[in-house]
Amino acid sequence: MAIHVLHYLHDGRAQWGVVANNAITPIPGEFKTTAEFIHANPVERLLTLDGATLAEADVQWLSPVTANQQFICQGANYRQHMIESGMDPDAKKFNMIFTKATSCIVPADSRLVKPNSVRFLDYEIELGLVLKRDVTSRATITDENLHDYVAGAVIVNDYSARDVQIPQMQFYKGKSYRTFGPVGPYLCLLEKHDLPKLKDLVLTLTVNGTVRQNDSSSGLVYGPAETLTELSSVQDLHAGDLLATGTPSGCALIIPSPEKQRAAAQLPEAEKWRLFFALQAERAQYLQDGDVVEARIVSQDGSIDLGTQRNVVVAEAV
Repeated sequence: MAIHVLHYLHDGRAQWGVVANNAITPIPGEFKTTAEFIHANPVERLLTLDGATLAEADVQWLSPVTANQQFICQGANYRQHMIESGMDPDAKKFNMIFTKATSCIVPADSRLVKPNSVRFLDYEIELGLVLKRDVTSRATITDENLHDYVAGAVIVNDYSARDVQIPQMQFYKGKSYRTFGPVGPYLCLLEKHDLPKLKDLVLTLTVNGTVRQNDSSSGLVYGPAETLTELSSVQDLHAGDLLATGTPSGCALIIPSPEKQRAAAQLPEAEKWRLFFALQAERAQYLQDGDVVEARIVSQDGSIDLGTQRNVVVAEAV
């Protein structure tokens, strides 16, 4: 059975609790990091949790992934998103990996601050996976043993400054501004039999009530087991770390066709990027001050419901 956990602030104290029907059952103990919480709270323990509850409306959300954890991301990991990003999905044979600064992690209902220097602010709903254990050497991770490595799932919005990310080839910088990484609201802890449902989650993102992204996690090109196996051959991973698995199609970003890209490659650098900016300027989909972005991920049977993120775009204070 999936357990939905909220990290929250109540009476000036950060706490963790199990959420059901908008009521929170506090989890005993002090857990300052996601890793500490996961190590101390297997799903089996939380299934028997009992006690007085409090209304979810009476608490302040916190991110279920704390800022000391790694924030690892996959790029162009849905076929249609590859195409809209100017890639040939039949030619791209590698798993694109990058990171975001953990200082961009904020609660799911935080305001999204649009830096004054950023013109093309984009949204990217993503399924986030939170790790269950440390991995400090090469490991072979499969769908059969994935439950030993993945504790649960969260919603991530990988907000991106496209005018930094693309022309400067700076994924880290273009995606790491403060507030560009809301996580939650819920961390859905999973039992072994829940893991197959990760392949059948519906991801939906709206801007001002209009659907911009709507797809299923079945469309992932590089799945969690394959990705974690590859990452284990490169770096150490730790309990509580966050893997954002990529976004579906429907982003504001538009990339010229391959033919136009080949033609642009012959142009002087300044002219090439002038044309790129002119193309993006035609896209009304880019986020502006006052826009409301909502992101939701839920399984077909409703047993996994990661809640709803709601971010209001605000201009950076001068």
